[in-house]
Amino acid sequence: MKSNTHRVVNQSQHTIFNPMVKKAINLMLGIGLLSVYACADHTLHLTKSGLNPDNFKSEVNGKSTALYTLVNDNGVEACITNYGGRLVSLMVPDKNGNLTDVVLGHDSIADYINIDGNFGALIGRYGNRIDQGRFTLDGQEYQLPQNNFGHCLHGGPKGFHHVVWDAEQPNDSTLHLTHFSPNGEYGFPGNVKVDVIYTLTHDNAVSITYNATTDAPTILNLTNHSYFNLSGDPSNDICNETIWFDADGFTPIDSTFMTTGEILAVAGTPFDFTTAKPIGKDLSSDNEQLKNGRGYDHNMVLRTPRDTSMPAAILTDSVSGIKMEVFTIEPGIQFYIGNFLDGTVKGKNGIAYPYRSAICLESQHYPDSPNNAQWPSVVIRPGETYRSNCTYKFSTL
Repeated sequence: MKSNTHRVVNQSQHTIFNPMVKKAINLMLGIGLLSVYACADHTLHLTKSGLNPDNFKSEVNGKSTALYTLVNDNGVEACITNYGGRLVSLMVPDKNGNLTDVVLGHDSIADYINIDGNFGALIGRYGNRIDQGRFTLDGQEYQLPQNNFGHCLHGGPKGFHHVVWDAEQPNDSTLHLTHFSPNGEYGFPGNVKVDVIYTLTHDNAVSITYNATTDAPTILNLTNHSYFNLSGDPSNDICNETIWFDADGFTPIDSTFMTTGEILAVAGTPFDFTTAKPIGKDLSSDNEQLKNGRGYDHNMVLRTPRDTSMPAAILTDSVSGIKMEVFTIEPGIQFYIGNFLDGTVKGKNGIAYPYRSAICLESQHYPDSPNNAQWPSVVIRPGETYRSNCTYKFSTL
């Protein structure tokens, strides 16, 4: 028995030191190490907000989608997909220097396609509502989709928020998006070429610049539909966040959210934010406009002409210490506080977005401007260039 045992041990030693076997073992170890490195490399490619860019690689209507990451020297990160030109995540420092995601959104292209919503999207051809989806331009009447209480909202159910934009990222802090909207698309006249540039600046601002041209008279009102929650915790509502508007008036709405054609003074109403106050302070007021909008869902009429060196709105969160200033050349901002969020939609990291868990501040011309000649015009003609800009600048209290 002793000699047999000895013989087995010797055979094992001989096997281990056989050059061919050693080579095979080394090869297997090498493959294993490569697998480990590949897994580690995959992890390193997650964004600071935890997004996996692979989840944004898809094809929609024959065009490729992707996730683009903008960064600045301060560590701020903005992630944008060319599906709908959507701002997916935005990591900015809180009062303790911790990077905090301040926008709502989804983890994948599949969710953006399958879950209805405008989170972070570019909106066009016409942001907000047009009464009954009809307008007349140069004596010609046009009929648009009626996708919201009988009105046309955000250019129709498949507006710019559902197209795949052509994308080019020339540097770490800039994304250039372009889209061609053909004549007659969703009832709008003119072949329109749209250019949108996202820029993440050195002073922690996301600047969105819009340019467009047309070969026939048309209307344009472009905006961005980001949902902000400065606490960084979208499971909380935003009613305790504080806001200020450089606005003396607002456009009232009826029960279908359509503007009445009037401009009312904010003084003495729950819409007076000329002195900063918590969003929820007057929400329980017995006010017809709050009832019609199910809360705030109104166009704030900014003091004009706009001086873009001065903010049009300032939003702050006392817990995170994050402050957001909004700058725009537009005459209005749509003030919407997530009244239609109800906890059924789950976003990034599987978090359900409850009632009033975000605020939208959408720079714009007034709703239904094509049918209200007394308001700033939204008409653009051949040879003219549509220009707009909105900048969201972040700092701490």
